[in-house]
Amino acid sequence: MTTTIGFTDTEKSTSAVLEDVIRSMDAEHVTLRQILEKMGESGLLLLCGLLSLPFLVPVSIPGVSTVFGAGIVLIGIAVTFNRFPWLPSKLADRKLERSKLVPVLERGLTILRKVDRYVRPRLLGLTTGGLVNRVNGLVLTFAGVLLMMPLSFIPFSNTLPGVAILLLSTGISQRDGGVVLAGHLLVVLTILYFAGLAWAAYAAGNSLLG
Repeated sequence: MTTTIGFTDTEKSTSAVLEDVIRSMDAEHVTLRQILEKMGESGLLLLCGLLSLPFLVPVSIPGVSTVFGAGIVLIGIAVTFNRFPWLPSKLADRKLERSKLVPVLERGLTILRKVDRYVRPRLLGLTTGGLVNRVNGLVLTFAGVLLMMPLSFIPFSNTLPGVAILLLSTGISQRDGGVVLAGHLLVVLTILYFAGLAWAAYAAGNSLLG
C-alpha cells in the first residue's frame, strides 16, 4: 500500500518532531504506519540514518548491505516523490505496545538532542524547495544503490556510502545545507573509489592476460 504523506513538519528539528510523536501517543497500541505518518519526512530520514549506522566501519557484514540498502533506496524514493514508502501491511500495521515503545523512543530523543547541538539550519538553498528535495532524494537513493553493491569484502566500499547516507539523512532532516553538501561530496568520492577499483581490476586482468 502506498499512501501520500504531507511532509509539512520540515521546519522542526527531528528531535522536536519525535518529542511531539511521543506526546501524541495516548492509545495503548500504535503502528509503525501511524508513527511514520506523524513524523513525516523526519521519521523516514531518521530511520534512514539508523540503517546506515552498521556500515560506519571499514568492512561490513556480508549480506546486510543488500537488505539495509534496499530499505534506504525505498526511503530515498519516498523522499523524492513525497510519498509514504511501500511496506508490507503486516509490518506497517502491526500493533506495538506503547509502554514498551515509548522508553525506546525517549532514549533516541536524548541522542537526537545531542546531535541538535552540532547541526543547524544553514545554506538553506541546499535543503528547501520541491526541486531541491527531489535532487537530494535521488542522491540519497543512489547512495543506497551504491551501498547494495556486493563489495562488502573490500575495505571502505560500504563505509563511504554509509557515511554519505548518514550525512544526507541528517542534513536534510535538520535543514543543514553544509551537512547535505558533505553528503553529496561523499557520494562523488564513493563513485571515484569504485571507479578506481574497477580500473585496478581491469588493469590486473590485462596484465595476467599479457
